[in-house]
Amino acid sequence: MLSVPQAALASSGGLYCLHVLQAVDPMQAIASSENMSVSVTFFRLFRVMRLVKLLNRSEGIRNLLWTFIKSLQALPYVALLILMLFFIYAVVGMQIFGKIALVDGTYVNRNNNFQTFLQAVLLLFRCATGEAWHEVMLACMYGKKCDPKSDYLPGEEYTCGSNFAIIYFMSFYMLCAFLIINLFVAVIMDNFDYLTRDWSILGPQHLDEFKKIWAEYDPEATGRIKHLDVVTLLRRIPPPLGFGKFCPHRIACKRLVSMNMPLNSDGTVTFNATLFALVRTALKIKTEGNFEQANEELRGIIKKIWKRTSMKLLDQVIPPIGDDEVTVGKFYATFLIQDYFRKLKKRQEEYYGFRPTKKSATHEIQAGLRNIEEEGVPELHRAISGDLVTEEEIDRAIDEAGESIYRRQGSLFGNHSDPFSVESEIADATQAASQRPLQMAEGVNNNITNSHASHSLYQ
Repeated sequence: MLSVPQAALASSGGLYCLHVLQAVDPMQAIASSENMSVSVTFFRLFRVMRLVKLLNRSEGIRNLLWTFIKSLQALPYVALLILMLFFIYAVVGMQIFGKIALVDGTYVNRNNNFQTFLQAVLLLFRCATGEAWHEVMLACMYGKKCDPKSDYLPGEEYTCGSNFAIIYFMSFYMLCAFLIINLFVAVIMDNFDYLTRDWSILGPQHLDEFKKIWAEYDPEATGRIKHLDVVTLLRRIPPPLGFGKFCPHRIACKRLVSMNMPLNSDGTVTFNATLFALVRTALKIKTEGNFEQANEELRGIIKKIWKRTSMKLLDQVIPPIGDDEVTVGKFYATFLIQDYFRKLKKRQEEYYGFRPTKKSATHEIQAGLRNIEEEGVPELHRAISGDLVTEEEIDRAIDEAGESIYRRQGSLFGNHSDPFSVESEIADATQAASQRPLQMAEGVNNNITNSHASHSLYQ
């Protein structure tokens, strides 16, 4: 004969047990267990930890937590000092006030006393918080009843305690309230002031901010952005890593020239090279002297300290000597040269009231040189004639250099917009000269040198 559960199990092929298991909630079974002392709903309190996600959205809170974490390095020394103070006062209190009787209703009872070391530390901690410490002091004065378990002579039942309690408790409270406890706040405030005052200190929060702004210019996470976006990106990043929004555009270009980041053939810069150049410039790591020699020394230091660094990554951030690569610094040097040249022409127009003709300006300068010769100052004549550059010579040099550069390197950058405002009268020369900064500058210098030689022979 089969019982009812056995018959149901045999007829359903095991589905009966499955139905029973579905009817029973596993969490309810655990919660209803006799050995379960904490309800399962208690774990729902950990949902409050979701608020920690808000820390990633607030820069101020991240800086505060970062400062607190850095302050933990000095807090153990403060804690050790407090432990030493509590240990000394607890031992002294046990020797002086350890024989006082424990009387309920007074401030020296079974919960507050100096009979054991642990009880003495707990009582001192209560006094350090300022909770009725003066009442405990009065309860430890001379003339209190002695504990029956202590050894005392007959007739000395009320001789326990000491008037030293005034000095003991007052000194302990003053040390804790005005010195020891405030050391925690002092250490945290000092670190916060130091880390926020010195902008040259880089931290993890600066890297997070750089990655966040980089993602706006590189939404597909290719690790590259256009070289024209570098200035706008770095001006959005505050110091010490970036330039800041109040940095003038010309100053930002000068800093990019000094950073000299490698530029790819498609006109883009990589994430690693940009970040490495920013950190290197902010911390002034091998930025003085010969740039190629400094790069070689820095490569050797990196290979020695971080031996597992791949050569591909190292060549990406610090190109080796001998690679004639175009850099961002050379590219933005072109814009600076163009801007200075336009300012020179503008000052000439403002000085003469109109755009001076090439012929009149040349005759005036030559007439001045003849007057200098007549006065018998040949050294000054040679100095001024060496700096004599007419507007016709500069225009001709820029046109020739631009045509030569465009034929050789015209496909490197393609057409791009000049970050400075370009005057219509020199737009063609600017378009050609911006293709290769250093070659343009060399062409200008060569043509000017030839012009100086011919002018000296003419004189």
